Amino acid sequence: MHRSLLFKAIVIGILILAILIPLDMIRSTIAERQQFRQQAVASIAESYAGAQSLVGPVLVVPYRVDVPATEVVNGVDRPTTRIEERQWTFFPKTLRIDGAMMPHVRTRGLYKVRVYELQAKLASRFAVTLPSQVDGGTLHDIGTPVLSVGISDVRGLISAQLQLDGHAATLLQGQGASRSGAGLHAELPTLAAGQARSFDVAIDFALGGTEQLDIAPVADSNRIALKSTWPSPQFAGRFLPHSDVVSAKGFDAVWDISALAAGTQGQFLAKDSDGKPRLDQLEVTLMDPVDIYTQVDRASKYGLLFVLLTFVAFFMFEAMKRLPIHPIQYVLAGLGLAIFFLLLLSLSEHIAFVWSYVIASAACIGLLGFYLAHVLRSRVRGLGFATMLTALYAVLYGLLVSEDNALLLGSIMLFAILAALMTITRKVDWYGIGPDRADKATRGANVANAAVHANHAHERAAEGY
Repeated sequence: MHRSLLFKAIVIGILILAILIPLDMIRSTIAERQQFRQQAVASIAESYAGAQSLVGPVLVVPYRVDVPATEVVNGVDRPTTRIEERQWTFFPKTLRIDGAMMPHVRTRGLYKVRVYELQAKLASRFAVTLPSQVDGGTLHDIGTPVLSVGISDVRGLISAQLQLDGHAATLLQGQGASRSGAGLHAELPTLAAGQARSFDVAIDFALGGTEQLDIAPVADSNRIALKSTWPSPQFAGRFLPHSDVVSAKGFDAVWDISALAAGTQGQFLAKDSDGKPRLDQLEVTLMDPVDIYTQVDRASKYGLLFVLLTFVAFFMFEAMKRLPIHPIQYVLAGLGLAIFFLLLLSLSEHIAFVWSYVIASAACIGLLGFYLAHVLRSRVRGLGFATMLTALYAVLYGLLVSEDNALLLGSIMLFAILAALMTITRKVDWYGIGPDRADKATRGANVANAAVHANHAHERAAEGY
């Protein structure tokens, strides 16, 4: 008994769904390798320094206030005072940072992690006036002013020299007694209530970090200029560069940010529940120009399309050319298409992505061309399928390298494939090519031929009579 076209189509649909299982397993492997790379990044950051965040400098002046209070003595309320610890925070009028991010690549097993060394000069100017009185109490005394700079991971600090008004000053660990968190601070001479003071701050420092650098624009006027030889930066955060030049030789970016456009100062004063401010920052990330896991993942999303097109072509050959193709042969061809993505992943971890793609695609196209030449009982047909797969892999590579135009190219490719299928099958009588109808037609022809032969025999017998 011959299977009908409908039954065969249902079987092919089930096989396509079955091929989704190895494709999903391959995509899970890609996600797993991405996690391993993140673990490598975390390992490098743990032993070197993590992504860096730079905040400051800011001037913090602690003071104590006598606040009126009431205490109960023998059931009677009596007025008294208590001392509260408070602080004034002053932001710089201007902040200028000129830095160069010197990139390096460190490896952890198969994985490459991008690190950098920021060599920068920071210059800022302060103009402060201490209040002579405070709200809700009487000024008790004023503590030692602290110039504070926040650095998220001080392990990356290679060197730092501070100058106040052109004179060297000593930097100490931490952000100072009045502020918690990692960083540096310097103690300044005590100021009196109502006293005004202006001074310049200059810090030359070298700071190492992993992949990302964040800077908070805390001054009234901020100008930050960063450059690097890394050709693939990502500018993110709350502020994009005012101007940037990116080329194969690196990048050069400048930010001009005013306190009128940034809420950083208010965010610095308003802490979250964990006691740490959440600041608007500019971000610079040294991106991988060829992220193999992202590209392989994007390629694997087209795996179902490859399988679907191949199975449709098989079905058309089987229906129109009456070539019986066993479901196992469908499955083996589908697995041959799926294994391409696993080969691409494993090879790209060792050699350049483009060569990994060429080798993986050539291997799969050669295997499938050889196999299909036997399945379709013709070397020409096998070569035709190999040519079709070569075109598909070439288009897929174009989609991968043209990220900005991937949707457009993908849509055009799908439309072209659909148009080609509709053009090829536009005159096919699908009701007339079923195996059952073909057999009936053959049987009918045989009966007709038998009748003709019988008539001829009857006529010859009559003539002999």
